[in-house]
Amino acid sequence: MKMKSLVAGVAAIVALIAFSACSDTDSEQPTQRNSSARVTSNSAVAGPHNQADVMFARHMIPHHEQAIEMSDVVVAKDGIDPLLIDLANQIKAAQGPEIDQMQGWLTEWGQSMMTSGQRTTSSMPGMEMPGDSGMGMNGMMSAEDMAALQNAQGVDASRLYLTQMIAHHQGAITMAQNEIDSGQYPDTIMLARSIAVTQQQEITTMQTLLASL
Repeated sequence: MKMKSLVAGVAAIVALIAFSACSDTDSEQPTQRNSSARVTSNSAVAGPHNQADVMFARHMIPHHEQAIEMSDVVVAKDGIDPLLIDLANQIKAAQGPEIDQMQGWLTEWGQSMMTSGQRTTSSMPGMEMPGDSGMGMNGMMSAEDMAALQNAQGVDASRLYLTQMIAHHQGAITMAQNEIDSGQYPDTIMLARSIAVTQQQEITTMQTLLASL
C-alpha cells in the first residue's frame, strides 16, 4: 500500500509540473505574438526609403514654403488680375498640405528639417549639403528677388510674380523628376509625380497669363 501511495504521489507531482509548464508557455505566447506584430506594424508604417527620398522632402519643404510666401505677397497687392489671384491661391492650397505630408515623412524617418542656414547655402549655385547627390533647391528665389517682388506694384508685380514662379515651378519639376528616377519610398515618388504634372499645368496657365499682360 505504501508503495502504491508513493507512486500515486509522484505521478501527481509530475502531472502538476507538466500542467504548470504548459500554463507558463501559453501565457508567454500572446506576448511574443504581440511583440512580433508590433515590429511588423512599425516596419509597415515606416516602409523602405533611401537618401533620395530624404533629400527630396528636405529640399521640397522650403521650396514650397517660398512659393506660398511669394503667393501671399502678390495676393496682398492692389491691381492684380483676378485670374492671377486665383492661381496664387490655388498654389497655396495645393502646397500647404504637401508640406505637412513631407514633414510627417521626415519625422517618421527620424530625419531633421533643414535649418535656415542650410537652406541659404543649398540654394546657392554649386553649394550643396553633404549627401544631397546633386539635388539642390532648383528655382529658389534670392533675397533680392523676393525684395523686388515685395516692392513691385500692379502689372509690374503680376509680371514679376509670373516670371519668378515659372522658374520656381521648373525647378520643382526637376527636383520631382530626380525623386522619380532615384527615390524608393512609394508615397514620396507618388507625390513627386503629382508635383511634376500639377506644376507643369500651372506653368502653362502662367505663360498664358503672362502673355496677356
